[in-house]
Amino acid sequence: MKTEILYRPSYSVAVVSLEGNETIQVEAAAMVSMTHGITLETTMAGGLLASLKRSILGGESFFMNTYQAPAGGGKIMLAPPLPGDVAIRELKGETLLVQSGSYLASSSGVSVDTKWGGARTFFASEGLIMLKCSGAGHLLLSSYGAIHEQELDRGETLTVDTGHLVAFSEDLGFRVRTIGGFKSTLFSGEGLVVDLTGPGSVLMQTRSSDAFLAWLMPQVERHLPASRRTR
Repeated sequence: MKTEILYRPSYSVAVVSLEGNETIQVEAAAMVSMTHGITLETTMAGGLLASLKRSILGGESFFMNTYQAPAGGGKIMLAPPLPGDVAIRELKGETLLVQSGSYLASSSGVSVDTKWGGARTFFASEGLIMLKCSGAGHLLLSSYGAIHEQELDRGETLTVDTGHLVAFSEDLGFRVRTIGGFKSTLFSGEGLVVDLTGPGSVLMQTRSSDAFLAWLMPQVERHLPASRRTR
């Protein structure tokens, strides 16, 4: 499998070249185009319970699409739902925890499961219910905005707004908390943050869909006819 990322970082698409009979697991509705002969099978990846966990807890699609190339190989183009970047991570027997909505696709050697991040993280807007991607192979991640990666040294701590978190190494220690006091949480425009402690990698997105929606909804409301506005 070879992957080329085009149009970075604002409107990225991934062009994946598959060898003969090679498969790729893709998030629902991510396929843009594919060459002749590629077949599609839609399944509950991992079975009913795993699909329920991924859908209800992880915020991902209940069904996963598996595309298989014909004997002569083929190409498939993939794109995320939001304008932003696509990153390729080559897993070599390691595990990456991926924020809901950032999983785009993976090769057959990568398993995707749901990891519960602790009861208190349930109150975060994203829930911090992470998808657990592990194994060996290619993992394609998407973001809203560009992707910024940072390596943390042993004992080094980075505080990230949960709305900007894309993924991080499983070995990183993490703690979700409010930022400031009760007033700050309500009125500062900041929600919950996560303290990540190295060593390991952190991938962040330069834009937050929550922040965009917080800006957009009042604009939509303002332009609605008075009879349709929220009372």
